[in-house]
Amino acid sequence: AMLRLRLLTWDVKDTLLRLRQPVGHSYAAEARAQGLQVQPEALGRSFREVYGAQSRRFPNYGRGQGLSSRQWWLDVVKQSFRLSGVQDEAALTKLAEKLYRDYCSSHNWEVLPGAAETLSRCRQLGFHMGVVSNFDSRLEIILSQCNLRHHFEFVLTSEAAGFAKPDGTIFEQALRLGGARPEQAAHIGDDYSRDYRAARATGMHSFLLRPAGHGQAPEVPPEHVLPTLSHLLARIEK
Repeated sequence: AMLRLRLLTWDVKDTLLRLRQPVGHSYAAEARAQGLQVQPEALGRSFREVYGAQSRRFPNYGRGQGLSSRQWWLDVVKQSFRLSGVQDEAALTKLAEKLYRDYCSSHNWEVLPGAAETLSRCRQLGFHMGVVSNFDSRLEIILSQCNLRHHFEFVLTSEAAGFAKPDGTIFEQALRLGGARPEQAAHIGDDYSRDYRAARATGMHSFLLRPAGHGQAPEVPPEHVLPTLSHLLARIEK
């Protein structure tokens, strides 16, 4: 059956953009530039531990608890370096503010293969397009810097929405912004529970980007799996 789609919503991280290098390597390079030697692997482990703890304690960048996402991230960076043995508070502040700015730019992000072409083609086909991402307010700038922002009518972050995927509320907000009913919309993302299952729970169609060799989730019919973004067009051509 033909899908009667009007609106396509897109996840960003690891769907359209990816980090150029692991966080530990970026953080260690910035530390080196400031004369500090920290092992990238150790920093990466510290970051994952701190990010997990901060996300549990202050979900969605602490939006419901009076934190700004900027403060949330400055704390994560500082604590990651502290856990890796850096104690100098002045250095920590400088590192945190520099890294917060660096992750705003295409300096740390690259467009995934096929993303720009697929987005252009979807627009040519007349689809309304929006972003639905568990991201902070820097996303607009990042998408502009990576030359993707112009593809989208709206960019809805979890910080702005006040709800993070897999909460269906963020998808409901996206449907309102895109002027579509759930059955007229499809979401594209790389995470089974936050993207694929969450969008389907709100009545939307959904496609799961899963590169070859990433294991199979048996719950996903093969026609909903995208080995690459370029596979999307065959599934949705009007």
